[in-house]
Amino acid sequence: MRQVREVYADLEARPVDRDCIGRTECCRFRLTGRTPQLTRGEALVTAAGWRASGRKLPDSGESQDGACSFLGSDGKCQVYQHRPFGCRTHFCAAAGGMRDRAEVIDLIRRLETIDESLDGEGPKAIQKAVEEAWSWLGERGNRKSRK
Repeated sequence: MRQVREVYADLEARPVDRDCIGRTECCRFRLTGRTPQLTRGEALVTAAGWRASGRKLPDSGESQDGACSFLGSDGKCQVYQHRPFGCRTHFCAAAGGMRDRAEVIDLIRRLETIDESLDGEGPKAIQKAVEEAWSWLGERGNRKSRK
């Protein structure tokens, strides 16, 4: 999804005083009370990145602390290059806290427009959104292989 990657690039081009050092405290959703919500385009980028690495879809079962299913056994994000907007705008207090919505509302609107163009149904919790995208990618691949 080139359009989603362009939104991410535009976000990265906006300087902000942050320092993500990969503590992954923000990836423990039950502890933080916050779960990233992904549009269909974001979910497709995350799922495609995960799939391209040769991995299978992670188990949707939740750990005791509600850890993101994309954290590896080493505790690091396994989709960091493909992580969704919410993860990029840092829920993590240690990295500088959440970005002011007013600073990124134009990017959020672009993601919503992309979602609409993909017949998305609005943002969904990360695991559900990626599971749906995974299925969509599989169906798309099956259609291509039949042609």
